[in-house]
Order: sequence, then C-alpha cells, then structure tokens
Amino acid sequence: MKLEEFDTFRIAACDLNGQMRGKRLPGEYAAKIADGAVRMPYSALNVDVFGNDIEDSPLVFETGDRDGVLLPTPRGPVPQPWLERDQPLAPMALHHEDGTPFAGDPVHALQGVLERYAERGWRVLAATELEFTLVDDSADALAHPANPRTGRRLEAADVLSLAQLDDFDAFLTRIYDGCALMGIPAQAAISESGVGQFEINLRHQDARRAADDAWLIKPLIRAAARQCGMAATFMAKPFAGEPGNGMHVHFSVVDAKGRNVFDDGTDAGGDALRSAVAGCLESMRASTLVFAPHANSYERLAPASHAPTAICWGRENRTVAVRVPGGAPSARRIEHRVAGGDANPYLAFAAMLAAALAGIEDGLAPPAPVQGDAYARADLPRLAEGWEAAVDLIAEGGAARLLPEELIANLVLAKRQEIRLVAAIPAERRWRFALETA
Repeated sequence: MKLEEFDTFRIAACDLNGQMRGKRLPGEYAAKIADGAVRMPYSALNVDVFGNDIEDSPLVFETGDRDGVLLPTPRGPVPQPWLERDQPLAPMALHHEDGTPFAGDPVHALQGVLERYAERGWRVLAATELEFTLVDDSADALAHPANPRTGRRLEAADVLSLAQLDDFDAFLTRIYDGCALMGIPAQAAISESGVGQFEINLRHQDARRAADDAWLIKPLIRAAARQCGMAATFMAKPFAGEPGNGMHVHFSVVDAKGRNVFDDGTDAGGDALRSAVAGCLESMRASTLVFAPHANSYERLAPASHAPTAICWGRENRTVAVRVPGGAPSARRIEHRVAGGDANPYLAFAAMLAAALAGIEDGLAPPAPVQGDAYARADLPRLAEGWEAAVDLIAEGGAARLLPEELIANLVLAKRQEIRLVAAIPAERRWRFALETA
C-alpha cells in the first residue's frame, strides 16, 4: 500500500492507555514521514484516559512541552475499512531528535524486551484471545443489545452458541472482512459466557505483530458494531454480576533453529517453561496496574468470575493466572490470563514477556501447580487489592525490571490524575467515558 496514492492518510502512535494519538495528513506528506517530518509532543503519549495533559508531568511545561519525532513502525500502513473515504493508517513510534527511542512510548517498551530475547537467539511467538461485549448505549444506563434477527433485547448468555453467531453474522462478517483487508489473522470467533459477549482469537505469530494486531483490531470491532446499530466495548466489566472481558495472551519462544524452548518432549515441559512461569508469578502483583489499568478493571478480578484473582499457575486449569495448556509437546506454551480487554497490548506484552525472561535468566522455580479451584485457595498470594493499591505498588519499583523507569513514572502520574478525576464522576455515569476508551 502506497500512502502517496491517497488524498489523505492518518498517522497514529499508541499512548499509555492504548489510545491512538495522531494526525490526518495530505498524501503529499507520504514521502516525508520516513524522514521524521512529522512531529508530536512527548506529552501526547502520556496523557490521561480523558486525553488531558498530566498536570505535574515533566513532559509538559517543565521542559517546554517539546516535540519528538514520529517514525513509521515495521507494521506498515493498513487500510481503515470503516471510514467513508479510503484513508490508510500508518502506525508510528516516537523518537528523540537523534533517532533514539522515546522511553515513554509503549511500542518501544515491547520492542526493548523482544530485543533481549533476540540477543539469546530467540524469538517470541504470541496470540491473543480478545473478549468484548456488545451493548446498547443509547440511554442513560448501559443495556444489553437487541438480537438483530428478532429485535428483542438479549436477556441471557449463550456460551459457544452457533445460533448466537448466526444472529450476529452481519456484525461478525464485517470484522472478518475488515481483518482480511488489514492483514489481521482473525481465527475463531465464539459466543462467550456473558450476555452479548464475544471473543475473537488471533493467530499465533511474531509477538510484535501480535501486539500490533491486538491494538489495530479494536477500532475495527468498535466501528463494525456502530455500523450494525450497537456499540462494542472492551471494558473489563461492563455489567456487574456478569463475566468480564479479558485479553488472554498465549506465548512460546523459539530458538534460531525454530525449536520451541519450552518443549522437552514431555507433557510437563522443560526447565525454561517452569522458570518462565515462575518469573511471571514473581512480578505479577507489582505489575497488576499494567494488566488492570482502570478503575473498572478491578470489577473483573473477582472470585468465580472466569478471571484470576490469585497469583498461581496450573496445567489445563482456567481458574489460575498462568495456565499451561495441553496438546502436543512441540506446541507447549504459556497462557497469561490476567490482562483485561482494556489493557494496552504493548505494555501487557512487554510486562509478561519481560517477567518470563527474568525468570529464565534467574533460573527461578515455580511453586507446585494448583490442582482444582484456585478461587477456593485462601493461602495463595493475590493481585493488587484495587486501582490505587496497584498504582502504589508499581510506583514502589517492583516492576522496574519489566518496563522503562521513565514510562513507569509517567504511568503513575497519569493514573493518579485519573483516580482524582474518576472519583468526581458519579458511579452510574462512569461507563460513558469508559465505553470506548478501554
């Protein structure tokens, strides 16, 4: 795809909350973007979830709100099929004037982790299972959508129902068609266990590309829902008492010869697998904020809700935080189940992959795998107790080995401002801003 063939196109970088920040540009700019002609304030990637500057951020007035240089990422331009006029999107990352990466950019956080794997001759493969909920947001209170076939409002969940897929076929077809145009490898779509809840699985592939696709598919899904008279949200918990939306990440690591380093030819997996699991567990509490970044995120992390609450692992066990699925030994992998659908995929990938690598580097050994219901185990360590506690924990430095210190400092400032602003909004109205920013 050649940007100069279009009248206009868009450029976007990813902010701390996973939102797209960028510009619409004329086609004549296409030849300039690789040369750093497009600039953006460093502060723009470190705003709060409302898009406000962070009042006490050193990136704003203290340093004159300076610009960085936007450069295209390896993902390359993608179409945006939901727009009335063809306008490709060029994903960008923010750099300093000398071309070095800006540490506050989530894309660079993930890239830095993947380069550490590459130094060992390893490559990470990853896949996401992304859950979202269809809703009716036309009134003062969030409601379940109408069934497109009957016109009647949905009242019950219908997990793994083919009839539900048939009823919402026009919506799902828009997603599949859009993914095909955008180069996003959409695989299975299922009706999930919440009312109006669905899951889209993306293919196991290079981890950087997998994170890109998890970021790019969200606006596609939102737009497809709007075109069908509904809204789609990745809020972690749109409705109290119903299952929340997760972003489960499966990952494996291959060496220079393409061999899975987690595979030792047995069902148990090798030492690298166990050490990676141990690393994920060791840093999980301190990095809770990355996986649960918003106030609503903590509504999802509740017992017996298909979302983990205890820091533990198990084999073929969906009540744990880190699951090792069954299957052929050559496909041995880790499923990290903590992140909500509202998590920034670049930061979530960076934190979990850095934790796994730290476990391997340190030769950590995990505790015994949990058998049965992890929710019933009162002796297990827990994720952060709430949003404010999660902010305090990451500020204390427990995740410093996982993410750049500058990024963590900016994240803490942003989240403390959000805590103040969200507290001033009546609880019954908070869904309005969270609906499409999660």
